[in-house]
Amino acid sequence: MKSFSLLIKPVSADCNLRCEYCFYIDHLDTVEKKPRMSESTLETMIASYMQTDQNNQYAFGWQGGEPTLLGIKFWEKVVELQTKYAPPGAVISNGLQTNGTLITDELAKFFAEYRFLLGVSLDGPRYLHDFYRKTIGNTPTHNLVMRGIEHLKKNKVELNILSLVNNKTVKKPSEIYRYLKEHEFYYHQYIPCVEFDGNRNLKPYSITGEDWGTFLCELFELWIKTDINKVSIRLFDSIINYLVHGNYSVCYMGTNCCQYFVVEYDGSVYPCDFFVRKDLLLGNVKTNSWDDFVNSSKYHDFGAQKAEWNDTCKDCLFINMCNGDCQIFRFSRSLSSHSLSILCKGWKKFYVNTLPRFKIIANAIKNNKEVSSPIQIKAKKIGRNSPCPCGSLKKYKDCCLR
Repeated sequence: MKSFSLLIKPVSADCNLRCEYCFYIDHLDTVEKKPRMSESTLETMIASYMQTDQNNQYAFGWQGGEPTLLGIKFWEKVVELQTKYAPPGAVISNGLQTNGTLITDELAKFFAEYRFLLGVSLDGPRYLHDFYRKTIGNTPTHNLVMRGIEHLKKNKVELNILSLVNNKTVKKPSEIYRYLKEHEFYYHQYIPCVEFDGNRNLKPYSITGEDWGTFLCELFELWIKTDINKVSIRLFDSIINYLVHGNYSVCYMGTNCCQYFVVEYDGSVYPCDFFVRKDLLLGNVKTNSWDDFVNSSKYHDFGAQKAEWNDTCKDCLFINMCNGDCQIFRFSRSLSSHSLSILCKGWKKFYVNTLPRFKIIANAIKNNKEVSSPIQIKAKKIGRNSPCPCGSLKKYKDCCLR
């Protein structure tokens, strides 16, 4: 059986916050008033997953909504069941994505003891973070998040910072990056905020492809000056991983979307958390086997759409770096997977300006040489009126330089 991981939503979209840009909150309209994964569903999911052949590597990702709403008793039961059903020699990993506001010292001690990796949402300094990230009662959350992080740090819990790049933060890459470093956060994930309304227009808090490209370029220049060996940025790590090992460590870069399964609170299974829809329901852990899910034609058809690119992608110099990009950034513009990603122009600008230096880093790693900042590279001068190096027929000034 092909290896896969689980992304589990034990409270569905339920959350103590109401972040304006949350793409999942609408699911609350279609579930029970207080959606909670039952112990029987939890046990069935864990037991059946542990019976699959995963080369003894079992990966559980816990997400929401806000999964810490469940309290410590639920997480104790998770570990108890994982221990009960784990085959001999199994390696179990647990990752949990949280808004951080409900993290107590007790929870932090538990996560430290069982080596949970936490992803904590923090959009930068207080004024940027609090612009969209508010409680149900519309109060700011930055102080609550920092309090939760202090509990995690005190107990030495491994954590990454997840920063959503929205229309406010996209203009502040330097400020956000330096803020995270000042607070000794050295593992960063930057996530583009792209949401469309019913008329397929970008919602106000979304970013454009041009915004994304500029943000990433500025972020890269900050990182490469002094922080190659100090700060881990997931996107940059994934690029280097591909250049060194030839495989993809993040799903948007891959050629197929059959990589993990989403399990909702009631045991329903879907192929992707961006596509938790009735037409993509694969079944339920209480009535179907993982063989059923893995061999589902619906699952494979969904995964294969990743490679159904726009025709212009075929001649793009950077097609191996995104393979058409995440499907959600294509389908949101039209009903066809052949649409260009809304972020396409931004990716091109980013790779035009950074890929030569990423390759230097990758080659040094391949040759077991030390990589240190800053990396200097002599590149052929590209004039503003030169053909764009991304492979388009436009001039550089009208394409990736923008």
